[in-house]
Amino acid sequence: MADDETAGGEDAGLRDALAAEHAAVWGYGVVGAALPPDARAAAEEGELAHRDVRDRLAALLDERGADPVPAEAGYTLPFPVLSAVDAAALGVVLEEGVSASWVALLDAAEQASVRQLAVTELQAAEGRAVGWRAAAGRSPVTTALPGLPDS
Repeated sequence: MADDETAGGEDAGLRDALAAEHAAVWGYGVVGAALPPDARAAAEEGELAHRDVRDRLAALLDERGADPVPAEAGYTLPFPVLSAVDAAALGVVLEEGVSASWVALLDAAEQASVRQLAVTELQAAEGRAVGWRAAAGRSPVTTALPGLPDS
């Protein structure tokens, strides 16, 4: 069993991941709104995936007796989203943001189940990011070590 200090670090990591998931859910609304109707499927799938993870994280924190982080009323966009390419670029930013939170959770995780959750969601986020990078015309579309800062 993890001691209180470790559990606190793990809980903080879970809260940070939850905050990133809240931002991704909100951001996917912007992504979808900037895409033509026939191109919104990936945005809808991304939003649903992040809603699911958000809800699972909130439930996990609640089970642990840790207060889940509430969603903010709104989030600041990193740039104006005025086109489909901008929307895809925002999709990349959202997925890279959640990836960074999952990597941080891996560093703080003590329980195998939390490490597995972080690895699974990091993989899922990078999979979505690949699609958005391609749609935004970025190259390369893959990241060797997703979630880590560029050096």
